[in-house]
Amino acid sequence: MTAQRTIAREARVAGIGLHSGEPCSLVFKPAPPDSGMVFVRTDLPGRPSLTAHPSLLCQRQRRTALADRVDGRDVEVHTTEHLLAAATSLGIDNLIVELDAVELPGLDGSALEFGKALRSAGTVEQATARQSFELTEAVTIDDGKASIIALPYKDGLRITYTLDDHGGALDGPQMVELELTEDTFFTQIAPARTFCTAKEVAGLRALGLGKGATYQNTCVWDGTRIIDNELRFKDEAARHKVLDLIGDLALATRRINAHIIAVRSGHAQNMLLVQELNRRIERASKPRFVFDISRILDLLPHRYPLLMVDRVLDWEEGKRITAIKNVTINEPYFQGHFPGNPVMPGVLQVEAMAQTGAILLMTAPENRGRIPYFMSMDKVKFRRAIHPGDQMRIEVEALRFRSRMAACLARVTVDGQLCAEAEIRSVLVDAPADPAR
Repeated sequence: MTAQRTIAREARVAGIGLHSGEPCSLVFKPAPPDSGMVFVRTDLPGRPSLTAHPSLLCQRQRRTALADRVDGRDVEVHTTEHLLAAATSLGIDNLIVELDAVELPGLDGSALEFGKALRSAGTVEQATARQSFELTEAVTIDDGKASIIALPYKDGLRITYTLDDHGGALDGPQMVELELTEDTFFTQIAPARTFCTAKEVAGLRALGLGKGATYQNTCVWDGTRIIDNELRFKDEAARHKVLDLIGDLALATRRINAHIIAVRSGHAQNMLLVQELNRRIERASKPRFVFDISRILDLLPHRYPLLMVDRVLDWEEGKRITAIKNVTINEPYFQGHFPGNPVMPGVLQVEAMAQTGAILLMTAPENRGRIPYFMSMDKVKFRRAIHPGDQMRIEVEALRFRSRMAACLARVTVDGQLCAEAEIRSVLVDAPADPAR
């Protein structure tokens, strides 16, 4: 496995924020293993810090921003994507970034100066392995106007990006494809500057954005010409979109090995992709199952032919549970429901949801020796038939828990398709005394 890396010594950059117009000085410092990218607001009392993580993302137009409440104070850091792209492409995993303003400096509108500063600091390997994630299936984000797809790819990060002509505002569609390495980043992506169209300038200024933007640090497209500037690449706009994408992917909780194919995507779509990737990373890092059939039989009083749970995949005590039921032609009810067209009865789908919820109840020590009974069902809906060969994924979320009663929201899916859903209320009663004792 590859070792984590940080910088060898301090480095500094300073400039004006592209949107805020405020001066900002950055100091880059080495950071311990597993600390990630840590932003420290030295201009605020107590020097509060934010670690780059998707849980801290906040909605800010045309830039990536982090926000959190630290010691009773709202703390934000804006326009992190260019720096994160440079650090990621240099193989830096852990970094302390001290800044004395809310927004990182825009510099020349690209990531080149960030990259040069970090490169001058050198890098050192650390005694902790870097965690990476390889996709096993495609992930797709598509809102009808822009799309981004992540495909399995074992050899690092490959990006294919297509940008249209923005309704004629650019001089034609642009397409960029590359394998991300330190060399390709510095030569093909880092110099690409932020851009907008001439039509967008007034609207951005009206929103209070672009206060630090100039025709030198921003490529303003007016049809086939750039106002008061010259392009570094013919397809510089598409290359800058790749730069933003790399910076946003740095918010994934592991290094991603994938082939990313994006069409017209921006920060919003990038973040949706990162969130879905992080969900898959979290799922992959968990044990293959939490409770096997032996543990389920220990918790539930149900037995064949009415035991409707085979395995528990995920469980958070008192909050939620996910289980599976493998449906086979050997189920006795298929003999009569229906001959020649076997369909799982809806009432047994509800039973499977109820039993999964009962496991959530029965894991509490105080409920040992009790038996769960239905009290009521509400909002029961069936969306798709379940047939032999299907694997039911049963997800239950606790709505209310009392000492002996519970209300849960449950749903059944097969291959990602919703099959059934219901609100289920149950009560726990003491098991009858064993007459043999």
